[in-house]
Amino acid sequence: MSTSHPRAGGPHRRTFTPQQKLAHLEAYEQARDQNEGGAYLRREGLYSSLITEWRRLRDAGVLEGKSAGQSVGRPSKDQAEIARLRRELETTQQRLGRTEAALEIMGKARALLEDISESGGHRDEAQAALMDAYDQLTISGTNTRAAAGLTGVPRATALRRRSRTVPTPLEAREPANRLTCAERATVLAVLTSTEFVDSTPMQVFATLLDRGVYLCSVSSMYRILAEHTMVKERRRQARHPARKIPELVATGPGQVYTWDITKLAGPVKGVYYDAYVMIDIYSRYIVGVHVHARETGLLAEEMMREVFTIHGIPDVVHADRGTSMTSKSVATLLSDLGVVRSHSRPKVSNDNPFSEAWFKTLKYAPVFPERFTCLAAARGFLDEFVTWYNHEHRHQGLGLHTPADVHYGLATAKATERVRVLATARAAHPERFGTDHTPKALALPEAAWINKPHQQEQHQPNYEIAA
Repeated sequence: MSTSHPRAGGPHRRTFTPQQKLAHLEAYEQARDQNEGGAYLRREGLYSSLITEWRRLRDAGVLEGKSAGQSVGRPSKDQAEIARLRRELETTQQRLGRTEAALEIMGKARALLEDISESGGHRDEAQAALMDAYDQLTISGTNTRAAAGLTGVPRATALRRRSRTVPTPLEAREPANRLTCAERATVLAVLTSTEFVDSTPMQVFATLLDRGVYLCSVSSMYRILAEHTMVKERRRQARHPARKIPELVATGPGQVYTWDITKLAGPVKGVYYDAYVMIDIYSRYIVGVHVHARETGLLAEEMMREVFTIHGIPDVVHADRGTSMTSKSVATLLSDLGVVRSHSRPKVSNDNPFSEAWFKTLKYAPVFPERFTCLAAARGFLDEFVTWYNHEHRHQGLGLHTPADVHYGLATAKATERVRVLATARAAHPERFGTDHTPKALALPEAAWINKPHQQEQHQPNYEIAA
């Protein structure tokens, strides 16, 4: 999709370039060498099946030399055979490395036991030396069964010794149901094991119960994973990019227009008419209003062409992200005229305040009917209401001037005349006035904003181009 399209920059699914796949493979293999492969997958939000597939492609040479934009195909028969041989070689090297580490550890353990026996050491010291050798063997990659065979320490004894904790002082008052560090480590090891690394805690909990094993509650599993930052979304869900806040400033008429569409109830239930309304945010002047039986981008384009012909082309046109507002016809028209498109953020209700406020003024007016009998009636009512609003309504945000006076530059002269009248009245009856200045309610605004920018930028237009 083109980045200039009105809906460009929307949600996208998670993808990986060949370079990222290779980087994840390298990091995973380093973590696996430290018995933390499952923890890495949960921390990065990856599945083990992805690692298997990427390793197969890497070993076959498919990922080498691929740029970010190139596709990754399936390996050929020769590449697949090379990948298989590489995997066998890697497995053999790993076994050899574990054997060498085990021999070295056992040599040290035997020398230590000989020293203990010569010095008349006790049985507890010998057991501690064997347990230390058992721990080093498991850390180096030897499985627990082989480590137990080499050291003579039963696996149950080793697990029981690891579970022993030093009694805590009474003043600590730890909860009686709190898991010990060893139990939490056991739970974490189970959750990051090859069998359960792709399963949710709820699935792990149920599977272990079927086997007659209970480690802890599901919530405890989630807490342990959260402590190690391993609770992440791993599904290929769409991710919505952050939207920049639109900050629009208008210091005079004809700079920023905002528009929206509201529904008008028709003669029967389920029938509605669409009112297209465009407003100048500085003067609050309704520069265009059309009522149609449906909502389309072509009708919105027609209204804009009429407005721009009568009132001139603005600098910015702001709207929400409705289908008509982001339609290709409207986007093309504004692009051809050099008008900046600005859109509200998704699911933010106050990014188009002028249109929403005017719709409330319209629908809460005493003369607003409950239903319109026909399309012509709706058009006639809107024409009369807009004429009243533009030329008779004294707007509190405009110093009690009408939108037409501000839009056509008549408000300044009228404001000066108001000051003269008040000064005359104050001079005639000073006791009736508590102040010697013009009320703030009569002050003309210097600028109008949508999402007022920072203080140092508030007098400079800051137009946010639509994404």
